[in-house]
Amino acid sequence: MERFSKIGLVGVALVLALGACSKSSTSSSTSSASTAPEATAAASAAASPAASVAAAPQNAAAAADGGKVYQTNCSSCHQAEGTGLAGSFPPLAGNPVVTGDATKVAHIVKYGLSGNITVAGKAYNGMMPAWGQSLSNADIAAVLTFIRSSWGNKAGAVTEAQVAGVAQ
Repeated sequence: MERFSKIGLVGVALVLALGACSKSSTSSSTSSASTAPEATAAASAAASPAASVAAAPQNAAAAADGGKVYQTNCSSCHQAEGTGLAGSFPPLAGNPVVTGDATKVAHIVKYGLSGNITVAGKAYNGMMPAWGQSLSNADIAAVLTFIRSSWGNKAGAVTEAQVAGVAQ
C-alpha cells in the first residue's frame, strides 16, 4: 500500500510540474512572446528558436512553424535540443518512436501518454499532456514535422490531415 502512495505522490508532482510547463500553451502556440516559466527561459537561452529552426533542413516551411510551437510548448520538458530530462521526459533526438510511424507519434502528442517507457535502453516515467485540446491539428502537424527533421532525425513531414485522422 505504501508503494501505491509513493506512486500517487510522484504522479501528483508530475501533474503539477507539467501544469507549470504547459501554462504557456494557453496563449497562441505560435506567438513569439514568451510567458513560459523560468526553466523554459533557461532552455531558450541555450538555443534560440532561430537556432532550433536552423536544425530542421527538411520540410522548411512546416518545420519553421513547428519550431515556434516546439519552443513555446515542448522545450521546457524535452529541452531545446531534444535531449529530454533523465528519468522523466525522453529525448526526441534519435528516438525511433519519433521517426517511426507518424500516426503513433501524432497520437502521443494529440492524446498524451503516461506510464513507464524505455528509449535507447533508459527508463522514463513522466507524463505527456494531451496537446490536442490546446493545439490545432495544423500546429501538431507542424511541430511533428519539426521534431522529425531536427537534431539528426530524418523522417518525413506530417500533414494536418494525418493528425486529424488520428482517433483516440
